[in-house]
Amino acid sequence: MIIPNKINLAHLPTPLEKIKFHSKEFLIKRDDYTGSDFLGNKIRKLEYLLYEAKKEKSDIIFTCGADQSNHSRATASAAAKIGIKTRLFLWGEEKKYPDGNLFLNKMYGAEITYLNNNEFANVDEVMTEERRKLLKKGKRVYVIPAGGSSTLGIWGYITFINELKKQVDLRNINEIFSACGSGGTAAGLLVGAALNKFKLKIFAVNVLLPKEIIRKKILQLAEGVILDFKLPCSIDESKLEIIDGYSKEGYKNISEDKIKLITEFAGSTGILLDPAYTGKAFCAYNDLILEKGKGKKVIFLHTGGIFGTFPKRKEFLQFA
Repeated sequence: MIIPNKINLAHLPTPLEKIKFHSKEFLIKRDDYTGSDFLGNKIRKLEYLLYEAKKEKSDIIFTCGADQSNHSRATASAAAKIGIKTRLFLWGEEKKYPDGNLFLNKMYGAEITYLNNNEFANVDEVMTEERRKLLKKGKRVYVIPAGGSSTLGIWGYITFINELKKQVDLRNINEIFSACGSGGTAAGLLVGAALNKFKLKIFAVNVLLPKEIIRKKILQLAEGVILDFKLPCSIDESKLEIIDGYSKEGYKNISEDKIKLITEFAGSTGILLDPAYTGKAFCAYNDLILEKGKGKKVIFLHTGGIFGTFPKRKEFLQFA
């Protein structure tokens, strides 16, 4: 088994808390506590990816996402910390007064290229072409895929299971519930559970891609890391369930009923959820787990991303 190196950037371990909502008790893993600059799950993946970028003596890092991408903001922050420039290819338009993650990208000195819907559909080709131009100038470019979801990046959530098993007896836990955009977190959890021989089911609440596409991507990542790093385990596909239907309004949008629940949750627990990922995932968790009284056996993974809440303050404040 090959275990890759990483740079220690995240504040770990993050807390595992027992809280109540609507008189229902449940466990929440606070990966929104990975550090004030990083704040979320992305930094666990970036620890491995940035180690490789630094090892390759990269001059600049390319990555991509939506204009409020948590991954892009975490990349800009972490890369600045280790002294590497970033260029972000973002789906959206430049704003006169950037807010949320966009504001932070500016503060961290990231160069931003904005892409429309059609251009972003081919973002990998766009980054490849821009990388080719810089290579001709003698610059080393390290490209990180959306969400940091590669067979190297998902080690952040393979090792997450080692952290979690020190906080709770995972033989008494049935499932882990998490938001799912690019699929890396779910893939890492699947592999980490398999390596440790835990019979955990991973529920991935889909917020972006079609259900069958994201399922295939998660399983390919999981199988890929096993092959690349010669891991002594295999994946049971029945341990992955994609929860669909909680982002019908679109990745960048959120319905009023979800905003109302997120606002109520914040007011009663002091925990803020974001509108693109964790808020939608918690709505699914509330419907499928809490309302059925199964919260003590199913961990909700808070993957951070709360800076994305601020551009939607008007929508949230009507319920606050």
